[in-house]
This record gives sequence, structure tokens and C-alpha cells, in this order.
Amino acid sequence: MAEILVTTTEKIPGQDYEVLGEVFGLTTQSKNIMRNIGASLKNVVGGEIKDYTNMLNESRHIAIERLRQNAIDMGADAVVMMRFDSGSIGTDMQSVAAYGTAVKYR
Repeated sequence: MAEILVTTTEKIPGQDYEVLGEVFGLTTQSKNIMRNIGASLKNVVGGEIKDYTNMLNESRHIAIERLRQNAIDMGADAVVMMRFDSGSIGTDMQSVAAYGTAVKYR
């Protein structure tokens, strides 16, 4: 996949561009039952649940790669104003969305 710039800023210094439209990348992930049991036990004693932290980190990377592919499919050179949104589905699934504005350099 071609690397295109993905930035959280509104402007790309030194670039003039036209807006192509909204792009997004989505993923929903879950851990297996054994990991969920381990997480439940950790919830009792407190502290970071590393399996879930890793799952969310992986989900963010997947969402960004899907956002990039969506932008490439639109003919974009970059994505500006990228943001993340996430939420739980039930008790053991997590959904992550990366979204932004695809732009084409002039």
C-alpha cells in the first residue's frame, strides 16, 4: 500500500490541496474467552489489563491502515483532521474508528 500522509492537523505546511471528502477505517475486535477470564480477575485486583491495551493498540493500527486504503481508493494524497472514536459492544468487544478528510494536492 502506498504511504500517504495522515495528520491530525487541519493544514499541511507548504501544500495547497482540494478536499475530496470523508474517509474512514473501522475494526471491531474481541479477546478469546481465556483472556477475558484473566481480564476479569485483573479487574478485581486493579491495574492495567495489558491484553486489552494491546488489543486497542492493534485496533488503532488496523483502523488507520483501512483509512489509508479508503483514501487511496478515492485518489487522495493525504488525510487531514484524522481522529479516533471507540466504543464497547457488549462486555468483550471493542470497536475503533479512524476518520478524517481526504485531500488531493494541487
